[in-house]
Amino acid sequence: MSGPTPETETGRTLIESKAQLVAYFEEGMKPRAQWRMGTEHEKFPFLKDTLRPVPYAGARSIKALLEGLRDRYGWAGVYEGENIIALSDPHSLANISLEPGGQFELSGAPLNSVNDTCSEVTEHLAQVKVIGDELGIGFLGLGASPVWTRAETPVMPKGRYGIMAPYMDRVGSMGRDMMFRTCTVQVNLDFASEADMVKKLRVSVALQPLATALFANSPFLEGKPNGFLSFRSHVWTDTDNARAGMLPFAFEQGFGFERYVEYALDVPMYFVMRDGKFVNCAGESFRKFLDGKLPQLPGEKPTMRDFADHLTTIFPEVRLKKYLEMRGADVGLGPMLCALPALWGGLLYDDTALDAAWDLVKRAIPEQRQKLRDDVPKLGLKAKFLGRSLQDVAKDALAIARKGLKSRGLGEEAFLDVLDEEAQSGLSRADRLLELYHGTWKRDITRVFEVGAF
Repeated sequence: MSGPTPETETGRTLIESKAQLVAYFEEGMKPRAQWRMGTEHEKFPFLKDTLRPVPYAGARSIKALLEGLRDRYGWAGVYEGENIIALSDPHSLANISLEPGGQFELSGAPLNSVNDTCSEVTEHLAQVKVIGDELGIGFLGLGASPVWTRAETPVMPKGRYGIMAPYMDRVGSMGRDMMFRTCTVQVNLDFASEADMVKKLRVSVALQPLATALFANSPFLEGKPNGFLSFRSHVWTDTDNARAGMLPFAFEQGFGFERYVEYALDVPMYFVMRDGKFVNCAGESFRKFLDGKLPQLPGEKPTMRDFADHLTTIFPEVRLKKYLEMRGADVGLGPMLCALPALWGGLLYDDTALDAAWDLVKRAIPEQRQKLRDDVPKLGLKAKFLGRSLQDVAKDALAIARKGLKSRGLGEEAFLDVLDEEAQSGLSRADRLLELYHGTWKRDITRVFEVGAF
């Protein structure tokens, strides 16, 4: 869940026309030689001796983790008031941030290959393990917190969350679960042109449920099975449907940057940043803001930074910024963090692979794509799509991705091996955790802290 956009000269520019908003997305277009990939992942810190969540403040705390990483490894602290809430890498675009319930997130830098982004992830996990071990803190790689109730989950001191949580209660039943009790892994990818963006967005939206099935890793909640393989994915079905979902309009003729702008303007606002503080605008219209009619800032018109911040509060299965964000996967342990950029890089960064991936999904109508999205959180690879098992579709998609990676010539294909194993067996990480829970664990949920930790 990305935070507000850093201030820049462009960011202070007042929005005078929708053409500026279209141009914002056009600025993301890059020639193939400049395409990069950036991996983001979240994880749950826990106290190793008590298996309790980690509070923000105290001797063994989120604050101590952030300060330890800052002091040991040269990260720069980012503060909200007096509270350290994030870290930035002075030498790259990577940063470490906090999700609402203390989930610890690495937002990686845009890098050349899966090899590079996997190395970055590995280095980050090594750093947090060093500091975590000193504090008696471990990190869970699960898509949903397996034990803690909402009431037991700490709340991080970030102003935007104080605005978002009450609004979530008004628009859905599981918004607080999304905020405080889920973790994801994402990869961000580039596009060359508007047409390239459209093709990549359509393929990745249609196949996002496949990623959800392959990466399903959230079968527990409050100490027992929750009835889903990906509870994290299920949560999004009733978080805030005005800003989430499968973007059916993206498959309509004429879709492009301008149509996405219209969609974004209709997504209700959360906040506006002024003088370093959050102004609560939850539920208000950005269109009104364009006309200077936002009740909280009467007569004031938005800047490009305001629009960029607003885009961070839109949560579809694939999100368009100046790049595309793949948002459908539960977080997993090390190999899975590297497998996600391999999957999407293989499918989207080679023209032949992209065409083949489109062939897998192009016959689907909106209702079929939505049914797959609805079925996957429970059924995983046993779901059906276009008359086939999703397991068989996964085998085809992975073969396409492998060819796509091979054509890049960077030696990235091995990162798909862990997904090939799942596609062959039909069993996700969640399936295997449930087998352990009902088998050798004898329903002792605390065992998940042994096998589910980094």
